[in-house]
Amino acid sequence: MLNRLWISFFFIAFISALYQWGVMGDALIFEKIIKSIFDMSSVTVDIAIGLIGILAFWLGMMKIAENAGLINKLAIAISPLFSKLMPEVPKGHPAIGSMTMNLSANFLGIDNAATPLGLKAMQDLQTLNPKKDTATNAQILFLVLNTSSVTLFPVAVFVYRAQQGAVNPTDVFIPIILATFASTFAGLLAVATVQKIKLYHPVVLLYLSAAIALIGGVTVYFAALTSQALSTQSSLFGNILIFSTLILFIAAAVRKKIDVYNSFIEGAKEGFETSIKLIPYLLAMLCAIGVFRASGALDVIVDIFRSLAIFLGMDTRFIDALPTAMMKPLSGSGARAMMIETMNTHGADSFAGRLASIIQGSTETTFYVLAVYFGSVGIKYSRHAVSCGLIADAAGIIAAISVCYCFFG
Repeated sequence: MLNRLWISFFFIAFISALYQWGVMGDALIFEKIIKSIFDMSSVTVDIAIGLIGILAFWLGMMKIAENAGLINKLAIAISPLFSKLMPEVPKGHPAIGSMTMNLSANFLGIDNAATPLGLKAMQDLQTLNPKKDTATNAQILFLVLNTSSVTLFPVAVFVYRAQQGAVNPTDVFIPIILATFASTFAGLLAVATVQKIKLYHPVVLLYLSAAIALIGGVTVYFAALTSQALSTQSSLFGNILIFSTLILFIAAAVRKKIDVYNSFIEGAKEGFETSIKLIPYLLAMLCAIGVFRASGALDVIVDIFRSLAIFLGMDTRFIDALPTAMMKPLSGSGARAMMIETMNTHGADSFAGRLASIIQGSTETTFYVLAVYFGSVGIKYSRHAVSCGLIADAAGIIAAISVCYCFFG
């Protein structure tokens, strides 16, 4: 999929450039395209260098939390919910532990740990699958929750915003939490409707009520603030929560007599390796998207949506962030590059730049996760996994736009 997407960017850009040159008379179009390749290559290096430090630091802190047993405790806390949402999975089955560990890692933003745990969970669920080439209800629900799960610390988004010159990189913290909750809740409702899951079970209601009460309280509190105060308070709450969590990690490790420093170094090494591995993917997508925009092809797509919004009498500021939304279900690296390109073009603190950041932090890459997770166990028929995943994506995008207008409108 990424191969076809990448090639398409260049071929569509070439056709658009020929049109701009031959029909529109833009003699500088090819010069603009070549310049965009050099510019995006330079931007990639700047981003990668800045990313090395924060990824190394964050994964170092996550390793402390892991060694202190905090991830295991979080997994234990949410495991009763899975027992009720997936009645076909026997109580005590290894899949329950794998799934809760995966979603706990996603919740804390530990992507490098979440993926192998997710693959292990899918393999464990496959042992209960009577038709090995067709996804079970449990596998579908797990995948949808995985692609839409709440991420408490979208640190990478904050880093990209800081690198692009955002005054308060964490001012999108609360909007991201609200948008990702909407995507998760919509995904759960979609799957529950199809699979006839009883969400009114006392255990399920307890978890859902707690989550809704928390999000509702946050919404009510921020609804009473002015636009300026919303941005300031979101940044303040985000910074306090992140720093308090880091202190909690260290305190838990000290209590368990863990070697905090060496644990940090171990995780930081993984962070350094992860950031280096990102460079080729980021370079490929940024250059492709840069060419796509420089050729005028991206502007054509954006202008179509803008014309439609004007026809419907809508505000059009959200249109410039739609490329990130359209890319998100298809490619994580593509959406990341599109978010960076949007901030690079319009500014990190522009409405489009903030909205692209919120969208990037609100959902996972549905088709990529589906291909990797289902492909790892040989599943060919995904049943309603794609439709439910896309419903969650759509809910997250709509919520992101709505929340962005509330906070920064």
